[in-house]
Amino acid sequence: MERMIAFCGLICTECEGYLATQANDEQWKERLAQKAREEYGSPEATAAGVTCDGCLAFQGRLGGYCTKCEIRACGVARGVENCGACADYPHCEKIAGFIQMVPAVKTTLDLSHASLS
Repeated sequence: MERMIAFCGLICTECEGYLATQANDEQWKERLAQKAREEYGSPEATAAGVTCDGCLAFQGRLGGYCTKCEIRACGVARGVENCGACADYPHCEKIAGFIQMVPAVKTTLDLSHASLS
């Protein structure tokens, strides 16, 4: 499977929601929704909400938050592969806030940004 990097730098192809969707495993998706309800305080989480074909998909299914994600919307509007491929990446407040919450994405985005040169 080819590696898919979301606009925010998360790796879609390593996400359990993505993997469960691609495997068409409804029980796995329900377990993920149950985990979200119990561990992440998301009582509204459902198997349908974790069903996802990846952030970069324009046809198909997007996971719960992807449809509302400002980072994804910005990346789509700018037509970039991911935020690291955007000329404004080093100064972007949207992605900087996400990097503070999920520091691991910075490495992925930095590598993408370095490839612009």
